[in-house]
Amino acid sequence: MSLAPVNGVLFDLDGTLADTAPDLVQALNLSLTDAGIAPTSLACMRSAASHGSFALVNAALPDASEPLRRQIQQGLLSHYQQINGERCQLFNGINSLLDWLDLQKIPYGVITNKPARFTRPLLQRLKLTPRLSAMISGDSTCYAKPHPAPMLLGAQQLHCAPEHILYLGDAERDLLAAEAAGMLGAVALWGYLASTDTPQHWPALAQFTSPLAVLEALMAARA
Repeated sequence: MSLAPVNGVLFDLDGTLADTAPDLVQALNLSLTDAGIAPTSLACMRSAASHGSFALVNAALPDASEPLRRQIQQGLLSHYQQINGERCQLFNGINSLLDWLDLQKIPYGVITNKPARFTRPLLQRLKLTPRLSAMISGDSTCYAKPHPAPMLLGAQQLHCAPEHILYLGDAERDLLAAEAAGMLGAVALWGYLASTDTPQHWPALAQFTSPLAVLEALMAARA
């Protein structure tokens, strides 16, 4: 498919730019073990990894009491602080996409709902910090996605008009936020989509099966 002129690219973090699920699920399992509860599997929890710590706890313990779920969540966050980035890696093809953006002098960045205390150390560990023109966390503005506020801040940091920014995300809130900000939203189908997700109904310009498919579309738009 072809894209309109793209002068900047923004990525969701968990499930789009980086495969963070192994660390998140490990932190969940450490918290479950602390509470004397059997750990769960990465395969079962993977689709919940884009939706935050409480979503992971709810997926693992759907019938648990609210106090227990909050206890497990706090343990998860504590453990994640210690192991953040240990098992995480960029999705296959992301490096090639970023290298091409660098060559084309197209600025790019990250907009995530993950708090800055986790976002910044992770991006540093992935050696991405010097390459990013925008780094927006869930607490960088008063609102998180799907609100457009973090998107508009990201556009300011890229020094690009929103209508010329491609935003890639693997959750409906990502595409709703992109639409609200006037950006070119696209679904990262390689991310943490659940079997119940309906990306065909999300307000997206395109759906991409891989980062290399994004690269091909951007190259075609520049040809």
